[in-house]
Formats: sequence, structure tokens, C-alpha cells
Amino acid sequence: MPRVRVPVPMRWSDVDAYGHVNNAAMLTLLEEARIATFWADGSEGPAVGTKVLTAGPTATSFTLVARQEIEYLAPLDYSQEPVPVDLWVGRIGGASLEVCYEVYSPAGALCAKAATSIVMVDAATGRPRRLADSERGALEALLEAPIEFRRR
Repeated sequence: MPRVRVPVPMRWSDVDAYGHVNNAAMLTLLEEARIATFWADGSEGPAVGTKVLTAGPTATSFTLVARQEIEYLAPLDYSQEPVPVDLWVGRIGGASLEVCYEVYSPAGALCAKAATSIVMVDAATGRPRRLADSERGALEALLEAPIEFRRR
């Protein structure tokens, strides 16, 4: 399977009055897993996933979130252990991709599944730009069937 597992540290501020990760904080956990997998930051740290997308204020293009969907399956309680987030690419378009996630408790229970649609945007023009062949090739290494959400 082409999935990447990213251990994401939980912060005390992620927890709500019920003692589990707040729904808005879940988006931050997903963002941190996505950044660790895709953003090339020039660091020499251990490689996780495919560091193919540039980031930061000097980048020539931006990755913008166009849509996010989360289906909560079980509460994610606070733990000092990192949250395991499985991440893969569910779809690659001309100027976009869909990132899929499964979020587990440190004990291994599936707590949420999610998908984020990302659009590549040229920093100079603010318009969508096509994925480069090198980006597409790296992303294809993580391509798997997209998340299937329950019907509404």
C-alpha cells in the first residue's frame, strides 16, 4: 500500500471540555500530517512521504485548500503519545489533488477519516497552475482509492 503513516503530536489545547480532540483541532492534525508528507522545506530531517511541494513566503506557487470533509467515527481522547495519521493521494487532477486520511488513537482505534482537496496556485498570478511532471510522478507513488464516506 502506498500510504504514509505520520505520527502527529497532540497539544493540550486540542482537547475540548469533553476531554477529546475538538472538531476544529482535527483539521490542524490533518494539516500537520499533510505538511510533514508533502512540503519540501529544505531540512535534512528524516524523509516522510514525498517532499514534492514547495512552501513558504518565497515559494513560486501555493497549495490552497479548496475543500475538506471529515467523518468522525470515535472520540479521540488526549494522549501524550502521537496520533497516528495514515495519509495517501486519492485523486490527481490537472492542477489539484485529493489527500485522504485515516486518524487513529494511539491505541489503534480508527477515530476519523477525511479528505482535503488541494489546488496548486501560481504565486505571481494567483491562478491555478498545472502540476509539474515531477510533482505528478512523486504524487502517483502515493495514489490509492479515495476515501468513501457514508452516504448522507
